[in-house]
Amino acid sequence: ETAPTSAYSSPARSLGDTGITPLSPSHIVNDTDSNVSEQQAFLVVVAIDFGTTSSGYAYSFTKEPECIHVMRRWEGGDPGVSNQKTPTTILLTPERKFHSFGYAARDFYHDLDPNEAKQWLYLEKFKMKLHTTGDLTMDTDLTAANGKKVKALEIFAYALQYFKEQALKELSDQAGSEFENSDVRWVITVPAIWKQPAKQFMRQAAYQAGLVSPENSEQLIIALEPEAASIYCRKLRLHQMIELSSKAAVNGYSGSDTVGAGFTQAKEHMRRNRQSRTFLVENVIGEIWSELEEGDKYVVVDSGGGTVDLTVHQIRLPEGHLKELYKATGGPYGSLGVDYEFEKLLYKIFGEDFIEQFKIKRPAAWVDLMIAFESRKRAAAPDRTNPLNITLPFSFIDYYKKFRGHSVEHALRKSNVDFVKWSSQGMLRMSPDAMNALFKPTIDSIIEHLRDLFQKPEVSTVKFLFLVGGFAEAPLLQQAVQAAFGDQCRIIIPQDVGLTILKGAVLFGLDPAVIKVRRSPLTYGVGVLNRYVEGKHPPEKLLVKDGTRWCTDVFDKFISADQSVALGELVKRSYTPAKPSQLVIVINIYSSEHDNVSFITDPGVKKCGTLRLDLTGTSGTAVPARREIQTLMQFGDTEIKATAIDIATSKSVKVGIDFLNY
Repeated sequence: ETAPTSAYSSPARSLGDTGITPLSPSHIVNDTDSNVSEQQAFLVVVAIDFGTTSSGYAYSFTKEPECIHVMRRWEGGDPGVSNQKTPTTILLTPERKFHSFGYAARDFYHDLDPNEAKQWLYLEKFKMKLHTTGDLTMDTDLTAANGKKVKALEIFAYALQYFKEQALKELSDQAGSEFENSDVRWVITVPAIWKQPAKQFMRQAAYQAGLVSPENSEQLIIALEPEAASIYCRKLRLHQMIELSSKAAVNGYSGSDTVGAGFTQAKEHMRRNRQSRTFLVENVIGEIWSELEEGDKYVVVDSGGGTVDLTVHQIRLPEGHLKELYKATGGPYGSLGVDYEFEKLLYKIFGEDFIEQFKIKRPAAWVDLMIAFESRKRAAAPDRTNPLNITLPFSFIDYYKKFRGHSVEHALRKSNVDFVKWSSQGMLRMSPDAMNALFKPTIDSIIEHLRDLFQKPEVSTVKFLFLVGGFAEAPLLQQAVQAAFGDQCRIIIPQDVGLTILKGAVLFGLDPAVIKVRRSPLTYGVGVLNRYVEGKHPPEKLLVKDGTRWCTDVFDKFISADQSVALGELVKRSYTPAKPSQLVIVINIYSSEHDNVSFITDPGVKKCGTLRLDLTGTSGTAVPARREIQTLMQFGDTEIKATAIDIATSKSVKVGIDFLNY
C-alpha cells in the first residue's frame, strides 16, 4: 500500500488492516449492580491534601467514622501563622536524594551557608506546574530555587512517600503495633479544574511513592477538592461556621460587624480547641443542610494557594447524594497571586534586575522575605488602619547596597511608590491601602469568575455559597464575596476553613458513593471506518480496501463533554473487524474538549488509549461471519477504564485511559 499523499495523513489509514466498523446501534447500559466490587476491608482512611502552599493529612478509623484526626503537630511553624498544615516545600541533597519536607526543609535550607545552599535543591509551590503545563508528561521538569531542573514526577513521589511514612508512623504509634499499608485506603485531593493528565499524574506519583500498586488501583481514590469540601459542609453544625450575609443583622451585629466579630469569636474558639486534633463529625446532617430541599443548588468556592475552583452541586434526596450541575470552572487565582503582586512591587522599588539576581544568589534569604510577607498578608483586613511592617532580611539590605551602590532607604525615597515607606527598624512599612492593592487583581478575578458563573442558567437560584480553602480565611476576600453576592444567596464559611477539604476527603474515603453524578470534562470516542457515502464524506477520507470503499478516521462518540455521567456508568458499543480475515484488532481511543467531533483528525482531538485484541487461536471453533467485538467504557472516579471483548471467544483486553504517554 502506498503512503497516502493527502495532507490529512492520519493514523487510521495505516490501520486499514486492523480497523473496526460499527456493528449495532449503540446503547448505554447502566450496569450499576455489577460494578460494585467487593469492598476491600480497610481499617483506616488517610486523606492527603497536597496543596500549592501547604499540605497535610488526616485520618479516620473505619470503626469510628465520626472521629477525624488531623495529623500531629509538626516541628517548626511560623510566628503569626497557626495551622495544622505544613508548607509544601521539599529539599533534596546536592546528590538529589530526598532530605526533608515542610518546615524542616525550610529551616535546614535556611541555615545552610549561602555557598553551600546553592548546591542543594529546594522547591516550593511546585504543584502549580501541573496546572500550567499544557503538555504534561512523565518527563516534565520543575526548577529548584538554585535554577537546577528535576523531574516533577520524582518530586511529587517524594512528597507523597513522605506523607505515607509520617501517617503510617503515627498510626503505628496509636495502634501500638506496626500498621500495614494494605490496611489503609488512601485519598489524594486535586483541583476539579485540573485537566485529565494532571489528575493521572498524581496517581502515577502515588504508584511511584508506593502508596498503592497499579494492581490495587482502587486502594487510592483521587478526590476533587470542591467535592470533598462539599461533603464536609453537609455535616456543618451552626456553631461550626460563620455566615456572612447582608440579608439581616445577626445577633444584633450588622452585616459588616459580623465579618470581623464572627471571626474573632471563631478564632478564640479555635485557639481553645487547638490542642485537640480530633474533630467529631456528628452523624447527622447539619442544620444548614437540612434547610436544603430536593433540587436545591449551591456553589462551593474553593480558594487555595494556587487555584480557585468553582463547582455547582445539586441535592438529590432521599440520601442527599450530590449531583454536579455545571462542570468545574476557575483558574489560577489563588493567594499566590498576592505574592506575585508583592514581587512586582519590589521590582518597582528595587528593580527587577536586582530582585531576580537576589533570588538566585541568596535563595534562603528570599524565602525568608516571603515568609515575612506571608504573616503580614494574613493580617490584612478591610477595616485595618495601622500600617503593616515587613522585615527585610539583613542580606537583602547588604546585597542591595553592593549591587546598586546606594541604600535600600534611598531606593524607597527615590521610587516614590505611594504608601510604602522605610522604617528605621529595617522594615518596609506598608499602609493598609498598599496591602489591599496587592490583593485586588486576584480578588477581582475571583469575583468576575463568580459573576460569569451566576449568569449561567443552570446556576440561577443558588441557595448557598460555601467559601472554603486557605485563601477563604482572607477577610478581604470574604468582604468582596459578601458585597457582590450577599443579596443573592447565603454565604457560609466553615470555621476551620483551611482544613475543610482535608476532612471532607476523609469522609469521602469512608463513603465514596456519596457523589453520584459528575459532568464529563471531555468528549470520548474511538476511531472507526464507516462505509463511504458519496457527497456526505470528504474525498480525502476515502480508503479502498479489497473493493470496499471506507471512510477513515471517523470519531465514534462514547460520551460528550459536559454530559452527566453516573459513577460506574458503562457505555457499550459493538464493532466488527473491517476485514473478516483480520488476526488482530487495534482500537484507538480519543478525547477532545469539544462536543461536535466528526473525525479523529479534527483540531483538538488527542489519542489517549489503545486496545489491542488478538483474534488468533480461534480456528477450531466456528467463528460467525460477522464477528462481534464489544467495547465498554466505564466512567468512574477520576479515571476511565476501557475494555474490548471478542464475543466469539470471550477473550478480552483492558486498558486505563492514559493522557501522559501519547
